Amino acid sequence: MTALLAVIALLGGGITAGVLFAVALSVVPALFAMDTGTYVYAHRLLGRNWDPTMPVIVLGSAVADGALAALTSGSARVLFIVATVLLVGVSTVSHLCNVPINRRVKAVLDPTALPADWQDPRPLWRRWHLLRTTLAVLALAVTAAAVTAS
Repeated sequence: MTALLAVIALLGGGITAGVLFAVALSVVPALFAMDTGTYVYAHRLLGRNWDPTMPVIVLGSAVADGALAALTSGSARVLFIVATVLLVGVSTVSHLCNVPINRRVKAVLDPTALPADWQDPRPLWRRWHLLRTTLAVLALAVTAAAVTAS
């Protein structure tokens, strides 16, 4: 059972860190290079498949790490707990910070006619995204260390 949970935790953590890292490395700079209307259009397209999938992967990985914390002892248990907290942090930043910005961007009906008071959310979205990316990469590293220690 612990071997299967370890595979799930590593696979989910790896997918989470990899996706967020790829977005930070390639997608975010591309979005910054676009004019505002094109950015709004692209942002709407990019989130379609991520939004329903990533929360399941992130929280599933957190549950696997949490279960492993309950099934192990010593330093492995501590590391699995830390990994769980880091993944919950990824989810928290996503749901409380990035998702509300995503909703605001998706609410724009006409990307070519933005309201006069519309503020470009890209800098703030990038900061929150870099935080959750850092948390995800740390969670993967800690999970790997915990699996090695168990």
